[in-house]
Amino acid sequence: MIELPVIRVAETQRKPDWLRVKLPVGKEYRHVRNLVDEHKLHTICESGNCPNMGECWGAGTATFMILGNICTRSCSFCAVATGRPKAVELDEPNRVADSVKLMQVKHCVITSVDRDDLKDGGSTIWAETINAIRRESPETTLETLIPDFKGQWENLERVLAVRPEVVSHNLETVRRLTREVRIQAKYDRSLECLRRISEAGLRTKSGIMLGFGETEEDVIEAMQDLYNVGVHILTIGQYLQPTKAHHPVVEWITPAQFEKYKEIGLKMGFKYVESGPLVRSSYHAEKHLFDMQ
Repeated sequence: MIELPVIRVAETQRKPDWLRVKLPVGKEYRHVRNLVDEHKLHTICESGNCPNMGECWGAGTATFMILGNICTRSCSFCAVATGRPKAVELDEPNRVADSVKLMQVKHCVITSVDRDDLKDGGSTIWAETINAIRRESPETTLETLIPDFKGQWENLERVLAVRPEVVSHNLETVRRLTREVRIQAKYDRSLECLRRISEAGLRTKSGIMLGFGETEEDVIEAMQDLYNVGVHILTIGQYLQPTKAHHPVVEWITPAQFEKYKEIGLKMGFKYVESGPLVRSSYHAEKHLFDMQ
């Protein structure tokens, strides 16, 4: 197996040219931008400074985060604050649904912080949010990027029962680096979560980030593990360090290496592989609504 070159961060502190982001443009983007500003709507696309915001908004896709903005976990790659979350806002499902309708979102991606403090892991709000969006915007398709619910599978079942079009749970990194990158998560628990989603007959999606110091063999092992549990859609992107307090970027992975992983994934049998430096979980999400037959 021929390994394509990567660029060690020690060799250049400056981000490579291929990580430059195009300014968002287009009529659809401006429409959504104006609605967000006028009505003070909240999307992760904006607050997370996603490099693909313009492209996704132009395609009618937006991502919302529910259950607050304080996480009970402290993953070393994530910029979301860790601590004791505030009480659940029971009207949140309706507020999110109103935003989706107002923005005329064609494909809605919902994610959340981990709520290990809640007995149901937040799954009740998850299910109610999906149902509220369907009531207000029946033509809008849905993708849910869910936590692992600490392996309390009755909570996962609550989300699966309302059958969103795509259910996603990110593996985030390779097995060897999981303890270092996802401190409170477990590699095999994530795989079990994905297996259960797939066995429920739903489009199953997962993503990993590169640049933590993984080898090509590590990445291919993770890809094979994901395929083996029934994942249909795989996203692979470059990790970017949010602050100096977070896990450092060890390597800048080249576009050629990302393309190689895409080819490997498609040969494995994944239905879709989005692989590139700027790819994020919801990148091209609207294209992942393939026929399950």
